[in-house]
Amino acid sequence: MIAEVATDAADATPPVRSASETAASGTAASETAASETAASGTRALETSVADRAVKRARLLDLLDRRDAASIVLRSHTAVSWYLNGARTHVSLAGDPVAAVVVRRDGDELRVFANEADRLLAEELVSTDRLDVVRVPWHDVLAAPGAAELDEADVAAELRAARASLLPGELDRYRRLCREVAEVLTDVASAADPTATERRLAARLAGELAARGIDPLVTLVAGRTRLAHRHPLPTEAPIGDRAMLVVCGRRHGLIANATRWVRFGPGDAGEADAMRRILEVEADVLAATRPGATLGEVFTAGVAAYARHGFDADEWRRHHQGGAAGYAGRDPRAVPGIADVVHAGQAFAWNPTAPGAKAEDTVLVGERGVEVLTIDPRWPTVSVADVARPVELDAR
Repeated sequence: MIAEVATDAADATPPVRSASETAASGTAASETAASETAASGTRALETSVADRAVKRARLLDLLDRRDAASIVLRSHTAVSWYLNGARTHVSLAGDPVAAVVVRRDGDELRVFANEADRLLAEELVSTDRLDVVRVPWHDVLAAPGAAELDEADVAAELRAARASLLPGELDRYRRLCREVAEVLTDVASAADPTATERRLAARLAGELAARGIDPLVTLVAGRTRLAHRHPLPTEAPIGDRAMLVVCGRRHGLIANATRWVRFGPGDAGEADAMRRILEVEADVLAATRPGATLGEVFTAGVAAYARHGFDADEWRRHHQGGAAGYAGRDPRAVPGIADVVHAGQAFAWNPTAPGAKAEDTVLVGERGVEVLTIDPRWPTVSVADVARPVELDAR
């Protein structure tokens, strides 16, 4: 069921050019870049306006179903989604600095006054049909009763409203996921067995931040700590095998991925466990089809552990992932959950067992899944016709 896929990338040597050719090329490139930047700005504006119109229509449908006149969005997840990826934080651990009240006659952006200028100038592509209310920093951003419905009242319906990603979101998400995968490749390829977990985590976080990606999660487990499913990094050296985990956010969207790196020949038992965990993941991905409930997908994943030689209760030792997008899991799958899988929805499943784990961000289509967190430089195998990462030998 598993077949190897070649992933070697060829190096290209640039041609030698004269100074005059270089200068002319630079001028032309500058003019082209300026033209492309202007065109990109126009497209971003058009896409932003069009996408938010669709999102507003989805929320108006929700209001119709609830026979309500308004709803307040309070969380980073909901506000950033509705504002097309605006950064709604100052501290990564802090509350949002903005809220949105959606009414039938228009939207109201409530933003702390000391954050308003920056947010309006740098985070919003368009303020079309958006009334701005500046709230003193010491006041409540959106008091209870600010709208007829509160976000918490309709959590599942809001998840459904943001499930199918729109064109602008998909474009941003694909770029984000590709870059997160590239960072994992760069850091893993440059690692050595003496590097500490914290040093690798710092490199991951730094490379993500340099690309404008918030490092929400950076986990590293070296040889001595592979038993931990959420290995917060320590000063331990990584040794001959390590697991790297990243959750990176940009434009509100979050990419999730796990990679394994080793130094020297692999262990046959570990290789077998990784092969079988990829088979578990393949069963989960096959069950993640439009119209299925997350509870049904979760059940398929639970059954896959025993079928592929793991303890039948292995799923109890770590969460299994779920829908992705504007939250790390939106939502996390649990037994019996009724959320429905949508076409155009992102997922990040993470089946795991001792010394083995698989995790990537994927997009669900009518005919299967598209892996988004992919870097052609990383070695892969084909599992059920999907390219899946294997351990990188970084000797």
